[in-house]
Order: sequence, then C-alpha cells, then structure tokens
Amino acid sequence: MYEKICLTLCGLFFAVLMQAAPFEKDSFKTKDGHTLTIHFVKHGSLMITYENFVIQVDPVSSYADYAKLPKADVILITHEHGDHLDKKAIAASEKKETIYILNEASQNILGKGIAMKNGDKLSPTSYMTVEAVPAYNTTPGREQFHPRHRDNGYILSVGGSRIYIAGDTEDISEMTTVGDIDIAFIPVNQPYTMTIAQAAHAAKMIHPRVLYPYHYGETDVTALKKLLSADTAIDLRIRPLQ
Repeated sequence: MYEKICLTLCGLFFAVLMQAAPFEKDSFKTKDGHTLTIHFVKHGSLMITYENFVIQVDPVSSYADYAKLPKADVILITHEHGDHLDKKAIAASEKKETIYILNEASQNILGKGIAMKNGDKLSPTSYMTVEAVPAYNTTPGREQFHPRHRDNGYILSVGGSRIYIAGDTEDISEMTTVGDIDIAFIPVNQPYTMTIAQAAHAAKMIHPRVLYPYHYGETDVTALKKLLSADTAIDLRIRPLQ
C-alpha cells in the first residue's frame, strides 16, 4: 500500500511539473538507471529534474514564473549579475529545505547559502556532487566583466552522470582538466563570454557527449555546426537559450 501511495504521489508530482513547466526539455538515462530531464528555461536559467528532485540553475523571474514551478531542492547560482542572481525568482523557488550553492559575492547579497570557491567540492545531497570550477574572461578589455577567482562554473554529478555548467566564461585553459563530461553548457555571448570560435575551441577541450550553447542572446549559434562538424562524437543541440 505504501509503495502504491508513493508511486501515485510521484506521478502527480510530475504531472503538475509538466503542466507548470512548458519549456523545451531533453531527457537522459543516468548511469544509475534513472531519468534526468533538463528543462531549457532561457539564457543561463535551467531546471534539472532527477527522480522527484528539482535543481534550479540561475533562476531569473523575467524568464519564467517560478511561483508556478515546483519548489527547488537545490538552487545553484554561478555569480551575482542580474541575469543570474534574482532574489524574486529565488524567493519563489525556495522551500524550508532548499539548499543554496553559490559564489561568495552572491552569498553576501543573499545572506545565506553555501559559498563555494573555484576548486571546492561538496555533496549537498545523497544524489548529487558539486564541484565549483573557474569561470572568467581572458580577452584584454573584458576582464572586468568576469574577473578570475570570483565566479563559478559547476560540474554536477547526478546519478553518476556529469553535467558541466560553464557559467559566464571564455575558453579558459582549465577546461582541459574537467574530466569526463556527459552534458556541457557553454555560453556564447560576446563580448561578455565567448565568440563562436572560442566556443568551438572550448568544446574541443571539454569534449562532452552532448553540447548545448547557452546564454547566447542574438548570437547565431548555428555557426557552431560547421566548426564542430568534424567531431562526430559531440552531439551539438541548439535549444531556446538565447
């Protein structure tokens, strides 16, 4: 009886989720045999569901009505810019048990959460491990947008599958050390993040199985197809993440 009730509640949860989240989405089978779904909200905002858990990445209220979405078990914030850190969206997403993972500057703004520095690792839940990795600008004249050591990218291990969310960054050398990546999100939004050529270079350093350009604004990311056409091991997928 208890098992039937749990299955019914899980079914109702996801029925509500699908009605509340009319975003395009892709689902993957994780290495532990469960389903992980990525909902493409917009720009740098993502919602990831795994079993009945919800992870919000850089939620921003101008991209979605978070009051209509399921409450987050984990909220990840890459850095404090307004298109990544939005108090209204966070307030609409949170519940008593929500875990906040963010960079130090964002923690100072919110006054709560677990601040991670580049290189830090933690396991905030039984189903997820998080590693904070560097995200910064390198092109002369752009360093002020995202200075080194301030912001985070994140590598999530969920159900044994590894997801790299690069944050706002250029094609930095540290990308050669991220290890085996199943799914990667790379920003393409010059002058703040990467040019198309830089994104292609980043993809070749990371070499993910599935690659999503995101945070791309008005950049024509279809140009990546030609630059990556020789690398058939990378599944390039373009979704509405402008």
